[in-house]
Amino acid sequence: MNQALQNTGTFLGHPKGLFICFLTEMWERFSYYGMRALLILYLTKHWEFTDTTSYLIYAAYTSLVYITPVLGGMLADQILGSKKAVTFGAILLVFGHLGMAIENSEQIFYLSLALIVSGVGYLKPNISTMVGALYEEGDSRRDSGFTIFYMGINIGAFTATLLCGYLGEEIGWAYGFGAAGIGMLFGLMIFLWGQKYLAGLAEPPTDKYRETFYLGGLAAGTYEIWAYIAGVAMVLVTWFLVQNSAIVGTLLGGFGALFIGAWLLYALFRCEQEERDRLIDEMKGGKDVNVGIQRYKGLGEMNAVQLWDTTLNPEQRTLKQVSIDSAAEADRVFSMLMGDDVPPRRAFIEANAKYANIDA
Repeated sequence: MNQALQNTGTFLGHPKGLFICFLTEMWERFSYYGMRALLILYLTKHWEFTDTTSYLIYAAYTSLVYITPVLGGMLADQILGSKKAVTFGAILLVFGHLGMAIENSEQIFYLSLALIVSGVGYLKPNISTMVGALYEEGDSRRDSGFTIFYMGINIGAFTATLLCGYLGEEIGWAYGFGAAGIGMLFGLMIFLWGQKYLAGLAEPPTDKYRETFYLGGLAAGTYEIWAYIAGVAMVLVTWFLVQNSAIVGTLLGGFGALFIGAWLLYALFRCEQEERDRLIDEMKGGKDVNVGIQRYKGLGEMNAVQLWDTTLNPEQRTLKQVSIDSAAEADRVFSMLMGDDVPPRRAFIEANAKYANIDA
């Protein structure tokens, strides 16, 4: 077993590091949903924006929250590692949420939104990666570990809407946003305190973070420093975008086309034949019988008729650990694997009789 995993110890049958990630993410979600529960009300009642303007700002903010994790995940995968990325993201989030409690400056408000967006970008995708790193490949506890982890998300989101919503509406905006900020501060403190239970996990993937970054031929610090500078740049760009929310809609369309194009190029040139067929099948809704059959391990490039010739062969009657002793049983397995919307076995074989001499 990985020595790092041994050193973490266990609690309730799971690595203790799981509960550090559980509490960190619980408080992060508490802060995020606590602030979000108040945002529209804050925009319309405190800043007295129109409903249209408020919804545009809200839409821009929530859209950017789902875009920045792509960048934060890439920087963690290539340079920082998940642990450093989560720490940096949590620091940005603490400043962002506490900044929301300042009610007398519109620019501080926009800057706080930008800090939250960027903080989520660094923290959200990488803490889930850390949970996965707590378990060896094939560990049967992994699924239940993620279930526990997601319970933390739900607890944080549920309690935040009630507590922060009540404080913001009934006592004062600063109290609601301040509670969200204090929650995130708790999350950061727990994560830093629990480093001993995460030792050796989710570290930088290579030593690249220590290497010197050259700008115009001149040494300009390490790659790690520039990964953090990228985070600051993300804050500044987001600061601009949340104030110009109409631009975000245009960018989303461009990003959507870009990512679909990148996905297609990846599928065409980087995937194996079976992976590519599976991606295309999913895009088509999984209705292609031949492609669907190739999903199942061990079937290789067989077509559907060859599949049934094989399964009805007395020497090889096991498919996906299901014993097939009759044509009726073959029909049942065929429906189970391929769905009820495909032709019955007899009609299917009759339609494909040209491919093989099979008794329907």
